Amino acid sequence: MEIKTGTIISLNIGKSINIADTGEREINSAIYKSPVLEDILSLTKNGLQGDEQADLVNHGGFDKALCVYPFEHYQYWQNKLNKDFPMGSFGENITLAGMLETDTNIGDIWEIGEALVQVSQPRMPCYKVAKRHDVVKLPLYIQETGYSGYYLRILKEGDISVRDRCILKKRSSNISIAYINQITYHDKANMKAKVELTNLEELAESWKRNIQIK
Repeated sequence: MEIKTGTIISLNIGKSINIADTGEREINSAIYKSPVLEDILSLTKNGLQGDEQADLVNHGGFDKALCVYPFEHYQYWQNKLNKDFPMGSFGENITLAGMLETDTNIGDIWEIGEALVQVSQPRMPCYKVAKRHDVVKLPLYIQETGYSGYYLRILKEGDISVRDRCILKKRSSNISIAYINQITYHDKANMKAKVELTNLEELAESWKRNIQIK
C-alpha cells in the first residue's frame, strides 16, 4: 500500500450561535469555526476539544465526529466568488493539504498524533454554509464541483496538534469520496453503484439511507 500523508494547515473549532437574521425563530449553528491557538488538543469520540455542534442530527455523533476540508479548494472558491475564505470557512475541524476527495477512500484509517481516525462519509453541504458566506448557491456549487470535504470517526482517542501529519495506515476499500459524490448527486439512476455503496460496511448508515431515498 502506498504511504500517503496529509499536512494539517489548521485545526478549527467553533461555538454554537444563532445565525438567523430574523426574529421568527433561532437557527443555531457552529459553522463559524476558526483556527485554534493551542499547541495540543484532545480528540475524543465526540470530537475536538473546545468544539461544539448545534445540529446533532446532521452533524456530530460517532460517524461525524471530525470534519475535514481540503486546503487545495480554498483558492478555487476565492477565485470563483471573489472573496476571502479564512481557514475553517467550511465548518471543518481540520483544514488539510494532500488528501483530496479523489485521494481519500471510505474506510481509510489515519494516524494523527496519538489518535486513530477513519473516513466515514462525504460532508453534505447545507444552507448554513451558504448563510455564513452570503452565497445562496454555494451548496449547489459544492455539489457540482465535488469539493465537499468529508467526515471522520474516531477509533482511538488521543492528543493531536497542528504540527502532526495525517498518515494513511490502512485502506480497506477502493471507493473514494469523489465517487460517492458522483453517484449521490450526478448519477442517481445508477442502481448497481447504489447497491455497492449500501453494502460498503465502513460507509456511514445515514449516508446509505440518503442514497436509497435519492
